[in-house]
Amino acid sequence: MSTGTQTVLAGQVEAAAKAGGLALVGIGEGKDFSGSPTAKFMLALASDPSKKHLLELSAGFEFSTGGLKGLVENYLKETAVRMKNPRPDCYMTLHGLPLSMGKFEWPFHASTSGADTFIVHGETRLEDGKESVLHAKIAASMTRTFAEVVPALEQPFAESFIYNAVRKTMDQGQLELVKSGNRQPVPVTTRYYSPKRQKFIFNDTTEAQRHEYLAAKAFWLSGVLGGGAPVWLVDPRDAQYLDTTVEELRKTAQAVAGDGLIRLAADTDFGTPTEALMGHKAQYEKELAEALQFIKPSFNEEMRAGHTNM
Repeated sequence: MSTGTQTVLAGQVEAAAKAGGLALVGIGEGKDFSGSPTAKFMLALASDPSKKHLLELSAGFEFSTGGLKGLVENYLKETAVRMKNPRPDCYMTLHGLPLSMGKFEWPFHASTSGADTFIVHGETRLEDGKESVLHAKIAASMTRTFAEVVPALEQPFAESFIYNAVRKTMDQGQLELVKSGNRQPVPVTTRYYSPKRQKFIFNDTTEAQRHEYLAAKAFWLSGVLGGGAPVWLVDPRDAQYLDTTVEELRKTAQAVAGDGLIRLAADTDFGTPTEALMGHKAQYEKELAEALQFIKPSFNEEMRAGHTNM
């Protein structure tokens, strides 16, 4: 990567980060899956420099013109709010699994197996407050048809729907959390996108499900993993996952607070669990155990026991 290219891209990232409440605190070089150069930017939350976020872009990426600039700025603004969470890398699934997302190798690369897809590798881990080693190495594959609706095959434009596709695949019992193992596929196809509505769609949820989801999020991400620090209850990434809006999530959060399960912060978008909610520990641990059992393929157990004629 030439010095000039790095300087231009760094300037664009620094300006977009500043607009979103972030500061550029480090620049490095990397390589993507194909060996092409990438630029790594370490961003810190302006109000709390200890909170950091890694942004990796293709070295020759350009987003100063067209609609890309606004999309990158919006991504970084949302990232800055998410970084106020005690564990910004953690998310809930509808089945009650607290997961972290990490080690994603951006940007996408063309499949090397001959398939007509783009791939990004990463990892999701179980985060239950214990020394868990359960994880799944991810190979998220996006069809070329799907790629046509994505502005660019870079982190700011894909991170949200890739993380939600991982959660959705976990909801379907098609990802197994293991102690060790090969990469598991996460297909990302046009079934996750509605051309008519021009939006991503992952789950058709009811108000009751969203109520349960936010309560579980407060329990795990604040009460268990966050030391009681407030969590962002109206994350647009969750709204996309639950096929709802930020406004509806805000109403749901108010309803959960009205039931005495969470305390809303002054701005109402962040909240913490009440003692009553933390008293449901046995219930949440039971749901987690059931979810882990659900994603554990029964055929694997039969093969491990030697009950197979394959």
